[in-house]
Amino acid sequence: MEKASGRESIALSTVETGTENPGLELMETEVEPEGSKRTDAQGHSLGDGLGPPTHRRRSQWPFTKATSFCKTHTRLFKKILLGLLCLAYAAYFLAACILNFQRALALFVITCLVIFALVLPFLKKLLGKKLTRCLKPFENSRLRLWMKWVFAGVSLVVLILWLALDTAQRPEQLISFAGICMFILILFACSKHHSAVSWRAVFWGLGLQFVFGVLVIRTDLGYNAFKWLGEQVQIFLNYTVAGSSFVFGDMLVKDVFAFQTLPIIIFFGCVMSILYYLGLVQWVVQKVAWFLQITMGTTATETLAVAGNIFVGMTEAPLLIRPYLADMTLSEIHAVMTGGFATISGTVLGAFISFGVDASSLISASVMAAPCALALSKLAYPEVEESKFKSEEGVKLPCGKERNVLEAASNGATDAIGLAANVAANLVAFLAVLAFINAALSWLGELVDIQGLTFQVICSYILRPMVFMMGVEWTDCPMVAELVGIKFFTNEFVAYQQLSQYKNKRLSGVEEWIEGEKQWISVRAEIITTFSLCGFANLSSIGITLGGLTSIVPHRKSDLSKVVVRALFTGACVSLISACVAGILYVPRGAEADCVSFLNTSFTNRTYETYMCCRGLFQSTSLNGTNPPSFSGPWEDKEFSALALTNCCGFYNNTVCV
Repeated sequence: MEKASGRESIALSTVETGTENPGLELMETEVEPEGSKRTDAQGHSLGDGLGPPTHRRRSQWPFTKATSFCKTHTRLFKKILLGLLCLAYAAYFLAACILNFQRALALFVITCLVIFALVLPFLKKLLGKKLTRCLKPFENSRLRLWMKWVFAGVSLVVLILWLALDTAQRPEQLISFAGICMFILILFACSKHHSAVSWRAVFWGLGLQFVFGVLVIRTDLGYNAFKWLGEQVQIFLNYTVAGSSFVFGDMLVKDVFAFQTLPIIIFFGCVMSILYYLGLVQWVVQKVAWFLQITMGTTATETLAVAGNIFVGMTEAPLLIRPYLADMTLSEIHAVMTGGFATISGTVLGAFISFGVDASSLISASVMAAPCALALSKLAYPEVEESKFKSEEGVKLPCGKERNVLEAASNGATDAIGLAANVAANLVAFLAVLAFINAALSWLGELVDIQGLTFQVICSYILRPMVFMMGVEWTDCPMVAELVGIKFFTNEFVAYQQLSQYKNKRLSGVEEWIEGEKQWISVRAEIITTFSLCGFANLSSIGITLGGLTSIVPHRKSDLSKVVVRALFTGACVSLISACVAGILYVPRGAEADCVSFLNTSFTNRTYETYMCCRGLFQSTSLNGTNPPSFSGPWEDKEFSALALTNCCGFYNNTVCV
C-alpha cells in the first residue's frame, strides 16, 4: 500500500455509500499521513490518523445525517407543525361555537380579527394593482376637484336633513350642535394663521369623529359591540385582584382606594408592554395612522403620534417618532402635543373603568378624539412651513427591545410602578391643595357674608354656559361644570372619581334633591360628562409634556414652549366637542321600567328604578283631606296603589306621605 504523501480530503458520503450526498458535501474528514500523531489542545496524544478517533467519527455518521436532514427540511417541518396546530384550533373553534355560540362570542371575535390581519397582506398583493388601475382616472386634477365639491355638497345636505329629522323629537340635540359650531368659531378666531387653515383636515376629522360616534352610539351593532368590549375589559381588569389580594390582603383591596386602583395600572402596563413586544400595538397604530393620513392629508409623523395616543400616554407617544422630532415643523409639534392632551392612555383607562365609569363611553371617547385632535390642531395652528414627512409611505415603528415575552412583561410592570406612584402622588397633592383652596375661599367668603364659597362653586358659575352648550340640562349644569373645572385646573382622576360618586348615588336610589341640593346627574349628563373629561388637558400636564419632549429634543425647548399652551386649550376643546357629539347622538337605551308591575312586588332596598317609580307614584297621588289619597294615570283603579304608596313612603320623604 502506497503511503499518502499528504492529507487527503475524502467526503464521508462518498466513503460510506459511494455516492455524493448534497447535504453532506461540506462535511469532510481529513486522513492523516500514516504514523503521524494527533494531539488535543493540551498536547495529549489522540493516536494515529487512522486510529480509533476515525471509528468514533464513523459511528456518529447516522446522527450527522439526521441532523443535516432536519436542517435541510426545517421549513417543511415548520409548515407541517403549523398546519397541525391550525387544524387542532379549527376543530376546537368549531366545537366551541357549536356547543354555545354566545359563550364563544369572544373567541369568535378574536379569531375573525386574527384572520383579517393575516389575510390583509395577501389581499394587498392580489388586488392592490387592480385597485390602483381603477383609481387612476381620479388622478385628473379637474375630476378630483369636481368630486370633492360633489362629496362636500352631498355631505352638507345629508347633515342638514339628518339634523332636521332626528332632532324633531329631541330639540335639545340642536344645542349640542350649536356647541360644536361655537367651539370651532372660537378656535378659528384664535388661530395662528387664519388664511392657511386646511379645511380638508378640519372637516374630514370632524366628519370621521361624527361617523364613528353614529356607529358606536346609534347603531345597535356598534353599541352592542362596544358595550361587549367594555364588559370584556372590565372582566380582564378584575384579574388584577388575584395579584393585589395576595400581596396586600383582601381587606385592603376591598376598602382602600390605593390598593384597588393602582395595581390595575401595573397590570395594564405589563399587558401593554407584552402587546408592544409582539408588535400588535404597532400594527394597529400604523393602520389607524395610515387611514387618518390618506383622508385628512396630514403628515406621517404627526398622524402616527396622534394615533399612538389612543393606546399610550402623552409622554410615550412621541417616542414612536423620536428620530423625526428634531426636523418636525411647529404645526406638527403642536399636533403631537394636542393629541397627548386630548386623549388618555390605555393604562389609566383601566383605572377610570375601575372607578365605575362607563367603559364603552371611555373607549369610544378615546378613539373619537384622535381624528378630532388632528382636525382642531390644524385649525388652531395651520401648517405654513414645508414638512419633510409628506410621504404617504408612513413611518416604520420598531419592535420592542426585549428578548422574550417574560422580559417584556417584567419591564412593563416595572415601568408602570413609576406611573402608579405618579398618580398616587398627584392625587394626594391635588386633593390636599384643593381642600386648602376651598378653606381659604370659604374664609374669604364668610368675611363678606357669602356662605359656602369653594373652587367648585366658582367653576359651576363660570363654566355653566359652556356646559349648557354641550347639551347638558340646566339643572345638571352646576355639577357638570364643577367636574369640568376640576379636570382642567386640577386633575382628571379627581374629576372621574367625583363622577363615579354621583353615579353610585343614582344607582343606589338616593333622592335626586335633598334639602335643595342636587345629589346626582341624569344618565344623559353622565355620558356627556364622561366624554368631556376624557383627556389629559389640565394645567399640570403642561410640565409633563414639556419635560418629556425636552428630554428627547433639548435644542428645541424654545419651540416647544411656544406652542404648548395653545395645544393645551386645543386639546381641551377636543374633549368638549366629543361631548357635544355625544349630546347630539345620545338616545335612551332599553325599555322603560314597568313601574306598575315593579311596585306591585315586594322591594326591600333602594335602587334607581325604585326611586323613579316611586317618584312617578308620588306625582300621580293627590290628598283629599282626611279621605284616602286618590291616584291618577296608570295607578288609577289599582287595588295595590295604597300599599305601593306606603312602601315608597318608607324609603322616601314626600308631601303625600302622611
